[in-house]
Amino acid sequence: MVNIDTVYQRVLALANKEQRGYITPLEFNLLANQAQMDIFEQYFYDRNQTARAPGNSTHYSDVDSMLSEKISIFEVFIPITGILPANLYRLGSVITTTTTGVDVEARYVNKKDWITLSASPLLKPTELRPVYTRDSTGIQVYGSGNALIVNSVINYVSIPTKVEWGYDVIGEKALHNGSPGKTTHFQHHSSEETELVIKILELAGVIIQDPGLIQYADNENTKKIQLEKQ
Repeated sequence: MVNIDTVYQRVLALANKEQRGYITPLEFNLLANQAQMDIFEQYFYDRNQTARAPGNSTHYSDVDSMLSEKISIFEVFIPITGILPANLYRLGSVITTTTTGVDVEARYVNKKDWITLSASPLLKPTELRPVYTRDSTGIQVYGSGNALIVNSVINYVSIPTKVEWGYDVIGEKALHNGSPGKTTHFQHHSSEETELVIKILELAGVIIQDPGLIQYADNENTKKIQLEKQ
């Protein structure tokens, strides 16, 4: 978890240092949510890049492990209710439990293949070889006799929870209110604090059309990347 007030105060301090003015709580909350999604989506792009890298060097293994750790924060295991979760970002696996208590991962088939597969004596699913289909209405899991299986669990990566720097206006000033009903912190790994600050500053520069602030954020990001490569 990354404390949202810590990020906000660092953003304000750096923006004021560069004499870029004050970023209001409303502006910050909008930028913070965009920044966290940008960083979150970058995980999967980076994961794809490391997977394509030739060989299996220690360097890429370390990067992959780090990405796995960051993504795991957003992993969820829940029973299938038939309807896809509203916060689903990427589906991982569908797991069923046999009558003997063995957990089995179901194989995905599209609707077109399911029509062919379900009619084939050799290919149709069994208790140990379940399959599932997915459409806009949800997920359906099939086992022996093409029967629907209801005791299934899905593993997926969820969309980050919307963050909020909560505050109360006292004497015309916004004072931070850290209560759970007002404030929601970043779910991200604690190592992402600096990246969140840089990304928010960069987005702020775009919105207020300040090339200087964008350049400052880019320079800080370059320094961070260089340190990570050492």
